[in-house]
Amino acid sequence: MGSTGGSSSLVKGLVREARPKQWAKNVLVFVAPAAAGVLNEWYYFRLTLMGFVAFCLVSSATYYLNDILDVESDRKHPTKSNRPIASGVVPIPVAVVVAGFLFVAGVSVAALNGPNLAAVVVGYAVLTTAYSFWLKTIPVVDLVVLSAGFILRLLGGAYAAQVGVSDWFIIISLFGSLFIASAKRYAEKQELGDGAAELRPTLGEYSSEYLSWVRGVAAAAVLMSYCLWAVERADIIGGTPWLQISIVPFLIAVLRYALLVDKGEGSAPEDVILHDRQMQVMGILLVICLFIGIYL
Repeated sequence: MGSTGGSSSLVKGLVREARPKQWAKNVLVFVAPAAAGVLNEWYYFRLTLMGFVAFCLVSSATYYLNDILDVESDRKHPTKSNRPIASGVVPIPVAVVVAGFLFVAGVSVAALNGPNLAAVVVGYAVLTTAYSFWLKTIPVVDLVVLSAGFILRLLGGAYAAQVGVSDWFIIISLFGSLFIASAKRYAEKQELGDGAAELRPTLGEYSSEYLSWVRGVAAAAVLMSYCLWAVERADIIGGTPWLQISIVPFLIAVLRYALLVDKGEGSAPEDVILHDRQMQVMGILLVICLFIGIYL
């Protein structure tokens, strides 16, 4: 009976450690194919889905690796101490084996799609591994690396579906990612208070004012870039002004996210997106506007 209970706890711990909730970030893989107007064709949807699965597997592998490396600091953290590896539910040797399996599986799925996606997925794994080992301790660089993780997901979707990437797409991705990364660091600093520098060294280097400034610059840039893209794309496609209308829910979503972060609620972006009703409504309205504008 005890053995069965222990096995059940281990399995639940392994699933929790993979952080399926974080897979919401990998939905970014669908953005470029959706913007290109190809997701209504099964062939391109299948290719994009392969990219999504590959990123989910590899990102879970990197979460395992990060928690293995941070096990001691996580045990001192008010909430991270409950993570399966930090709490001892998942033994470190088991975590190492599972991380290796997830990485190989993710790269294999990407390779089935093609060499370009495989290269992006491997690049993402290398970047996040370097972040776990070293880059997260370097101020500013850690913000850029966090941003790059989102950008690689976006580019991965483009390569997966074999669609082109416009200049506007790169600009929106860059500043949108920087906005989320700086917001995450700001919320972490607010949440951890005086112990922030001990648990994450770069938070000791950032002032709240600096992170607010970076967030403001990034928000302004992503909003302006999205507006210019929507207007330009609408002129190219012609027809009803649904792309221009999509600016409204996009603007409200960015402002709402900024408000939640100012309250210290943005340390886990996926929680904000999945649990805030206004963000969910704006997301649905944005998708509807884009779908009508691009596909109908």
